Amino acid sequence: MFATSLSVVTLPGEHPRDHNNVTVGVDGSPASGRAVAWAAATAAARGAALHLVHAVDFVSTGWAATPFVQTSQVFEWAEEDARAVLKDAERIARDTAPDLEITAALSLTGSAKWLVELSRQTLMLVLGASGSGRIGEVLLGSTPVAVVGHAECPVVVVRGDREIDADGPVVVGVDGSPLSEDALAAAFEEASFRNVDLVAVHVWSDVRSGAVDRSPLVFDPRAFEESEHALLAERLAGYRERYPDVAVDRKVYIDGPRTHLLEWSEKAQLVVVGSRGRGGFTGLILGSTSQALLRAARCPVMVVRPDET
Repeated sequence: MFATSLSVVTLPGEHPRDHNNVTVGVDGSPASGRAVAWAAATAAARGAALHLVHAVDFVSTGWAATPFVQTSQVFEWAEEDARAVLKDAERIARDTAPDLEITAALSLTGSAKWLVELSRQTLMLVLGASGSGRIGEVLLGSTPVAVVGHAECPVVVVRGDREIDADGPVVVGVDGSPLSEDALAAAFEEASFRNVDLVAVHVWSDVRSGAVDRSPLVFDPRAFEESEHALLAERLAGYRERYPDVAVDRKVYIDGPRTHLLEWSEKAQLVVVGSRGRGGFTGLILGSTSQALLRAARCPVMVVRPDET
C-alpha cells in the first residue's frame, strides 16, 4: 500500500527522491488535468510514485505590475494559488489511483530548465499539450518542445481529448536510426506493461505521403518491400525474445511517416518516436515527424531522446 500524504516543497532544484517515480507538470488547465490522470495511471501500473510539479511565472500573473502592492503580498498570493493548483492535481490523481504515493514540488522561479533538471531523476516526464491555465502560461505553453528536446528521460505529451481505448495498441515509429532503437525499446516496455499489442511502423522514405508515386522514378519502390520487411523483422528480433508476451503487428509503407503515424494515433493509446529521425541534422533538437505528432496526434506521444550519459 502506498502512502497518501502530499508534501510540498518550494525549492527550484528539488528532485524526486529516486528514479522510481513519474513526474508530471501541472498548471491548472484541462490539458494539465488529462496529463495528471494519465501520469497517475501510468505510475500506479508500475508500482511507482507520482511527483507533481508546478512553477509560478510572476510576469504572467500581472501582479508584478500592480501599483501599491507589496512584493511579499505578491509572493503570498502566488504561492496560495500555486498550492491550490497542486491540490487540484492531487485530487485528479487520487480519483485515478486512490492508493498512489504522491509528492509535489513548487517553484517560484521555475522554467523549462527546471523540468529538464527534474528529468534526470525520474522514469518519465509527463506534460499537457497546452499551458493556458488560470495563472497563465506558467509551466507549459510553448515549453514542451524545449523540454522534449533536452530532457534526459522519455517525455510524454498528453494530446487528444478523445476517450483512449484501453485495448488500443502502442504504436512505434521504426526507421533504423539509433534513436529509433531507443524508441523501440521504450515501446516494447510500454506495450508489455499495458498488456496490449505493439504496432511497429516502418516507412521506406521520409518524403510526404504520395510523393513517391508522383515522382518520375526509374524504378518501382515497391520492389524493395520484401527487403524493408526483412529490415523491420531484424530490428524487432531481439525484442521479441525479451518480450514474448507482446504481439507485434508490422506495418511497412512507402512514404509519409508523419501521415501514417498520425493516422495510427486515432486508434492507439500511445505513440512512441525518437526525438530525431534518420535524416535529421544532429544540431536539431526535434525531427519533423516528432514535431508533427506533438502538434496534431490524437493520443499521448512519447518522445525518446538519445542516451548521452
